[in-house]
Amino acid sequence: MLTLYLHIPFCKARCSYCDFYLVTGRGHISDFFRALSLETASRLTDLKGETVGAIHFGGGTPSMVPVSYLAAWLEEVAALCSFSPEIEITLEANPEDLDKKKMEELRAAGITRLSIGVQSFTAEKLQALGRAHTALQSRQVTAAALRLFESVSVDLICGVPGENTVMWKSDLHEALALRPHHVSVYMLSVEPKTILHHRVAKGSVTVPDDAVQAACYEHAQSELQLQGYSHYEVSNFCLPGHHSRYNLASWKREPYLGFGPSAHSFSVSQEREIRTANVSSLTRYLAAPADAVVFREELSAEERFTEQVFLSLRINSGLDVDFLRKGNKLEHTLSQTIARFSEKGWIEQQEGSLYLTQKGFLFVDLIAGEFLFG
Repeated sequence: MLTLYLHIPFCKARCSYCDFYLVTGRGHISDFFRALSLETASRLTDLKGETVGAIHFGGGTPSMVPVSYLAAWLEEVAALCSFSPEIEITLEANPEDLDKKKMEELRAAGITRLSIGVQSFTAEKLQALGRAHTALQSRQVTAAALRLFESVSVDLICGVPGENTVMWKSDLHEALALRPHHVSVYMLSVEPKTILHHRVAKGSVTVPDDAVQAACYEHAQSELQLQGYSHYEVSNFCLPGHHSRYNLASWKREPYLGFGPSAHSFSVSQEREIRTANVSSLTRYLAAPADAVVFREELSAEERFTEQVFLSLRINSGLDVDFLRKGNKLEHTLSQTIARFSEKGWIEQQEGSLYLTQKGFLFVDLIAGEFLFG
């Protein structure tokens, strides 16, 4: 089963914390979709004979483009391959782009799942993040989406400048009152070269320390699981059957195709695993969409092993201890490392596999790194 990702790079403005590839404004939307048609046609060999189980429209802000463009591209793809009868088609959306008419059009176009970039249900946090929508829009749009779509996810950010645990608990309470099918909880990260990074470096903005972020995250873990949400990935929680199929397939290292500027692809053929990436430039993409790929690498056995370890822990699907030992250059110290993390309460061992505890999710990269590199 194949999954597809389309990177739609347009945003009205860049959020202070965002480091994704995007362009601001609507000036080249029609040009982009013309180029996308050419790129899609050029991928016929990759699509022919395949069954697609999930499609994800990401960005950027996919919800700001006319629905007719999205519907036309879905028809183009459907003519080149087969869609699973249970296909999940997700659109990332900002609340300010969604009214009842727009959501009905999206539903009619085949979108089955909305991933709404709410980020917060409080005015103070939205202002601190530089978001364009209001707290009222966060509530109203989420409630309306839940009446229209089979699955609705909301994104929440904790650790926003000026935030404390009391504010976070209130934010999470508002989200749970709406009962979305899926909740993504992200701890605010100050990424290099972002507006937020510049402000923090100048001292004009201060973000909460690690202890506050950890407390917010652990509260979310406890409260969401108490309310029946499964913690199936570091940042993601869902009600039964509402995990993101595209994201879960990617974390399980299943093949996917990416379209649009900066999109990545992953293919598996005859025990060879290959990753490619498209050019991160709309100008260059528009000039030669059929030749968008600018990076290609075949993963070595060591790289494949490393990815498997990191991702198995990240989605908490159980990391087989025998697999971890096999070929691991640190095999002679592995038992001590496992014992140390078990004593800290970060991992549990069940039937020959390792699983992260709630506390362990906070240290997933550290744990995986020590298993692999010491």
